[in-house]
Amino acid sequence: MQEKDNKEKSNRSNVINSVKNTNNYKRSSLNNELDYNKKNNSLINIVNKNLGLLHIILVILGAIFIILPCFHTNLWFDESYTISISRKPFLEILNLIAHDVHPVLYYYIIKVVSLLTNGSIIGMRICSAIPVIIMSILGYTHIKKDFGEKIGVLFSFFSIFWPTSVVYASELRMYTWEMLFVTLTAIYAYRILKYREVKNKNWILFACFSLASAYTHYYGLIASFIINLLLLIYFSIKSYKNKEVKNNRYLKNLKRWFISAVIQIIAYIPWFYALIKQIKHVAEGFWIGAPNIPKIVEFQFTGNLDETIHVYRPIALLFTILFFIYLIYSFKKNWNRDEIKPAKLALLIYILVILVVLAFSIIRSIFYARYLLTITGLFIFIICILLSREKGRTVFLISTITLTISLIANINLINENYDKSNIAPYNYVIENKMEDDIYIVSNDLNGFHIITGLNINPENVYFLNVMNWHDIEEAYKTFGITIKDLSVLEDYKGRIWAISNNDNLGNEIINNLENSELIKSQHFETNYRKFNYEIALIEKN
Repeated sequence: MQEKDNKEKSNRSNVINSVKNTNNYKRSSLNNELDYNKKNNSLINIVNKNLGLLHIILVILGAIFIILPCFHTNLWFDESYTISISRKPFLEILNLIAHDVHPVLYYYIIKVVSLLTNGSIIGMRICSAIPVIIMSILGYTHIKKDFGEKIGVLFSFFSIFWPTSVVYASELRMYTWEMLFVTLTAIYAYRILKYREVKNKNWILFACFSLASAYTHYYGLIASFIINLLLLIYFSIKSYKNKEVKNNRYLKNLKRWFISAVIQIIAYIPWFYALIKQIKHVAEGFWIGAPNIPKIVEFQFTGNLDETIHVYRPIALLFTILFFIYLIYSFKKNWNRDEIKPAKLALLIYILVILVVLAFSIIRSIFYARYLLTITGLFIFIICILLSREKGRTVFLISTITLTISLIANINLINENYDKSNIAPYNYVIENKMEDDIYIVSNDLNGFHIITGLNINPENVYFLNVMNWHDIEEAYKTFGITIKDLSVLEDYKGRIWAISNNDNLGNEIINNLENSELIKSQHFETNYRKFNYEIALIEKN
């Protein structure tokens, strides 16, 4: 009996101990969870408290990241044209660009930079990174103010780490400047719409950036026209609906719209004649073919274009497809939310620009992937608005993947731009050239890279236009003299450099100019854009 009582006491004791252990475990787990949440909340609080500082650090690190590929002097043809134009007087630039296919503002910007940097190609290349850096700063100064801190940080991040921005921030062309001007036009148009108080400052800045867009690229002209038109429609409808309201702010804005429109039109009149001339030039013959939609979409997400691949194509395609699917899903999920109305407005402008370009392309194709960089700021803004609706894990995942793709692009850019093979053809000409030598370039245009990079006197340069490209003589005066055959050199005596991507040009000169013989020649293969150069030095007696 006593043994039975002892067993019962032992069992009761075990049960009590088990309950105590369970309670202790629960208390321990609860304490651990509370400690974790406390630490986690403390970390969140620290981040939130210092978000402004972290935002500034993000912009600074992004600026360093974006200029890393800029410190080189290699050129491709369009960049050669930019550099050549920058060496001309201001009035001559106006005349030369009037015969090209772009407006003039960027070339004046690059001319000023050229003067400030003593003609430094690197200085002018960094000039293309500056608008991307300013875009990132806008996330801190403008987007944060208008849409909140989270969207501001996202905008700063994606402006500078979007793969297409990374690729084109080191290109000596107008596209990043146009992206900035169109983005600023949209920002101030939104502020005009949003603010209840009618501010002349917003209208002045809107008109200035709208004009800058129109004077930098014709896609920008289309974008600024569409934004102006949407403002007109909005304020006209709102003014009519609120016509009985005293101090109608919509009517006040409508009046300012007409003043802004008149000023913009008057300010664009000096370029109108050149615009008509360039439209005629494009109608008679332009190099852009039919649009390739998959390549255009891939470019918008990765910066890959034609043979210029900086993100390996399988990775680029996977990134493009997944991101594209996410954007469609996110729009569908959030379509009825008021918070994404700005994204819907940006999407409307983006689509309308493409539709207008496609409409013009019925007559003559002008739809080219690289030109979409002009409205990429709107595209980035759309991404940021949609991502702001997601949880932290999703934002972190998408941002990390985007950063990884940008790192791949930037590493490939750096390896390509700074490869030792790139300088070899330049050194070859430097080591062998003489002051009175002349230089002949053919329709492959590769020779212009070397000639421009070495700042050869245009009076000694001949462009042999055997393919009879239409109406390029005036525009190509920036490089030198355009000729259709070699007969103009029959009486010439001296040394001739033939620079092309194959040996056909050198052979043609020797075969068609009497008393010509080859002194030396060499073939070069460079890592920069995989350019080939056949450089021949010929003596004509």
